[in-house]
Amino acid sequence: MGQEQARLILALGLSFLIFLVWGFFFSEKAPEQKAPIETAQQEPATQPEKAPIVKPQAVAPVTIPQPTVARSARTIAVETPLFIAKIAEQGGALISLQLKDYREAVDPESPMKELIDENLPDGSVLISFQKQSLPNLEKAIFTADTNQNLVQVAAGSKNVKFTAVLPNGAWVEKTYTFLNDSYLIGLTVAINNGSAQSIVDKLEVALHGDTRGQGSGYGFQGPSGLVNDSLEQIKIKNIAKENLFKGKIGWIAIQDRYFMSSIIPAAMTEASMQLGMVSEEVFKNQIMMPEVSIPAGTQKVYEYDLYFGPRSMRILKSLGNGLARSINFGMFDFLAKPCLWLMNLFYQVIPNYGIAIIILTLLTKILLWPLGNKSYKSMNQMKKLQPLMTEIRQKHKNDKKKMNEEVMALYRTYKINPLGGCLPMVAQIPVFFALYRMLYEAIELRHAPFFGWINDLSAPDRLFHFDFSIPFMQPPYGIPVLTLIMGASMLLQQKMSPPPGDPSQAKIMMLMPIIFTFIFINFSSGLVLYWFVNNILSIGQQYYIQKKAG
Repeated sequence: MGQEQARLILALGLSFLIFLVWGFFFSEKAPEQKAPIETAQQEPATQPEKAPIVKPQAVAPVTIPQPTVARSARTIAVETPLFIAKIAEQGGALISLQLKDYREAVDPESPMKELIDENLPDGSVLISFQKQSLPNLEKAIFTADTNQNLVQVAAGSKNVKFTAVLPNGAWVEKTYTFLNDSYLIGLTVAINNGSAQSIVDKLEVALHGDTRGQGSGYGFQGPSGLVNDSLEQIKIKNIAKENLFKGKIGWIAIQDRYFMSSIIPAAMTEASMQLGMVSEEVFKNQIMMPEVSIPAGTQKVYEYDLYFGPRSMRILKSLGNGLARSINFGMFDFLAKPCLWLMNLFYQVIPNYGIAIIILTLLTKILLWPLGNKSYKSMNQMKKLQPLMTEIRQKHKNDKKKMNEEVMALYRTYKINPLGGCLPMVAQIPVFFALYRMLYEAIELRHAPFFGWINDLSAPDRLFHFDFSIPFMQPPYGIPVLTLIMGASMLLQQKMSPPPGDPSQAKIMMLMPIIFTFIFINFSSGLVLYWFVNNILSIGQQYYIQKKAG
């Protein structure tokens, strides 16, 4: 193998290694172009956005509710076939939402998956006004329109209304609508101006998130939104400088690896997505509506949908509200999504996602078989020239220029392209990265068993659990059997490849499988399974080409 090819292979390997390490420890930015960003400080506090002022609807003659008497706030639980939600009368906020079909851990007896962190002091879905025309709405005591502490939605839909009567005579109604067959929750906010003065302000509806729940990893976690038909994803550490996005808001959200909470306005309108830090550990993502004037004796109604549920492509697409755009697999998203669809298709035939990954890897290998053949044929030819190249290097070891001239002449004599073994491999890299990202974020693999000790394809494989720590390994501690076998397959594949002429490069190339094994030791077993199966298929293809040419 010529020095040029060896250096290219080494560069590709190191680049791929850097890509994996960087991606694993640092979340990737969204690939779409960002809309113009303005900081919250740049917006004058009294200047309305350039949007038509909505004419409020007149309030029908009603009896104005009596001011709320100081009392202990209740918590109302609402149970549907899909989740159990808890709404506090203080703030009328969601303080808990547990998903029935998902668990906190792989053990089926573990608690249901909680989407609202217990460390959020005020819960989520809080309303306020930018200029505090109705002050302290987040802390106001709302009264539920039911005496029951548990509302069950077994069929159809049910509404639960929370009303807060304020000292100035205005009252606010938050009405949640629960469906028996959807993760969507309707939200209607009615501002009734029973005071003597007009209310001129911007309504804000906020989601709260805990920074401690946003772990590092290869994929985005944090606040996001669909603004001007562009996906915006902002790292929590960048909230201070990227905190206000203006335009047509499709939705705002807080998302993690597998789940998300979102606010979707009933009609896409000119509004703002505003981010901020509530405390050192709590951040918010809120939708700020255009400024309106609500004269005394009139009402303004805002309508939204809430989504608290899994980041499942199938479920989000069925909603038809653009939330499916929140699933973005990065640079090669256009390849990753068809792979996700195929994996789910295979699962419908054989209900085991480990088998589905194997079939998907096999199909990918078949599609890329011609490129692999070209690569391995070129590598085989290079291997046959190794004795002649070694002789040239020994003969001209003190004259690098002459040595390179003789090596290139050897390539021309035998009509060999020194890059022929590398270029086909480069063409396959987008497919590898697309599958890698998809397998990392697909919720279908969360707590999905394969066989034996691999009972969660989204977690690292561990045979046995040890009480002591192991260097380079994240808990739980155990024997990463599949990862070690994968590393052995990489080592075998490396031995089958022609060695670089430079001894120092040869040593580095032989270290690559060991380095990759240490990196993969904390990756999900689904990713390791894909990589292992791909290595085995590559070894078989390489062996076949060598035998055929032998």
